[in-house]
Amino acid sequence: MNASGIPDGGAYLHRFISSCKGACRTFSSLHPARIALFGYLSYIVVGWFALSLPLSMEGNKVGALDNLFTTVSAISTTGLVTVSIADNYSFFGQVVILFLIQLGGIGYMTLGSFLVLAQRRELPDVRKAVSHTVFSLPEGFKIDRFILGVVFFTVFIEACGVAAYYPCFRNANVDYPLWSSIFHSVSSFCTAGFSLYNNSFEAFAGNFWLNAVTAALGYLGAVGFIVCVDFGRIFIGSSKQVTLTTKIILSATLALTFIGTAHLFLAEPSIQHMAPEKRILAAFFQCMNAITTTGFNSVSIADLSKSSVLVLTVLMIIGSSPSGTGGGIKVTSVTAVLGVMRSTINSESDVHFWGRVVPRERIWIAVSNIGLYLIALSIGAYLLELSEMTSFEKNFFEAASAIGTVGLSMGITSGLSTIGKIVIILLMFCGRVGPLTLSTALFGGSPEGKREESPEDIAV
Repeated sequence: MNASGIPDGGAYLHRFISSCKGACRTFSSLHPARIALFGYLSYIVVGWFALSLPLSMEGNKVGALDNLFTTVSAISTTGLVTVSIADNYSFFGQVVILFLIQLGGIGYMTLGSFLVLAQRRELPDVRKAVSHTVFSLPEGFKIDRFILGVVFFTVFIEACGVAAYYPCFRNANVDYPLWSSIFHSVSSFCTAGFSLYNNSFEAFAGNFWLNAVTAALGYLGAVGFIVCVDFGRIFIGSSKQVTLTTKIILSATLALTFIGTAHLFLAEPSIQHMAPEKRILAAFFQCMNAITTTGFNSVSIADLSKSSVLVLTVLMIIGSSPSGTGGGIKVTSVTAVLGVMRSTINSESDVHFWGRVVPRERIWIAVSNIGLYLIALSIGAYLLELSEMTSFEKNFFEAASAIGTVGLSMGITSGLSTIGKIVIILLMFCGRVGPLTLSTALFGGSPEGKREESPEDIAV
């Protein structure tokens, strides 16, 4: 303390450091779901600030709510936008959006954990716990090796995407084909659906190679890093066969793609005028963008028939795969519940796939995930019905697209009211964090100290 009785700078610094250490200990003691929730919120705050800078805007100034909408859409890898990315954001603003998409695509803490591992240091326990929350991994996957694989695989695939996209955009005589290739490669692999073109890929509906590159990137991102790491382990000889998770993901994704493509090809009136090869390309591309939640469109969604809108809605709700860049309920959760139904019908006590029993813990997680997801979707659609003047099918489609982090729209996003934008923002955030993780972060408690009671049968 100095002569005037005021503590000196060293004392203040000591108190500040002690406070920071205390805050870090408190943060580390939080439930991993809460840490993930706060992490995504911190990304959103920083991204919102960056997009609100005058440097990020071009032409008409974008309002604060629209900037927040774009930020959450990028972090959640959704792709719904209330303003044009090409017309309202400068090159710097587009770079910010792309960086947010990349962060959202690889998952919270993945980049930071990679930097820790790159220094040959072991991951702290808190990072391991949060990473296990963000990535739903089956047994046998080590989180440190998995994170390294995620980052290296992401960089490699996106670089290949840039190389594959470039001749497509250059031959199409678009402006700045290299930047367009970089932007759409990241957007496609992260299943974000953000495009530098106001009509998405409608102008490229007949461009086979561009559609093929987008589909390849979308599927690689959506089937999940589990599948990619699985095949990588087989390639290097550390494993002889893929996991049950990979088998379920690939078979379910293939089946849903076939069903959706067949319907659009055979029953969608708006594409019947196309030549057969272009019609099947359009049908496949639109189905792929729904099931992978990539979110690009090569045909106008608003012009589709009600039956096709229903099919795409179901595909968006089911969504992609766990530990990938896509959203939705996840095909593994849906197939797990289908397995429960089959086992119940056959009076079996366990759920089997390919001769292997699915752990009951996973079944409980799948059921909880589906229930919470459908509750959140229903509430979101209800609130849109109260706030918007558009039809129910458009409102429900918008809600399903938002919580599924898809990005497809029937053309109502830019006309949403203030309340409608807030509802969609909350749905996109819920979809990115995950309804189950979000519910655990907000309402979950520690399992310690809970009573063990004798089970009582109930009628269902």
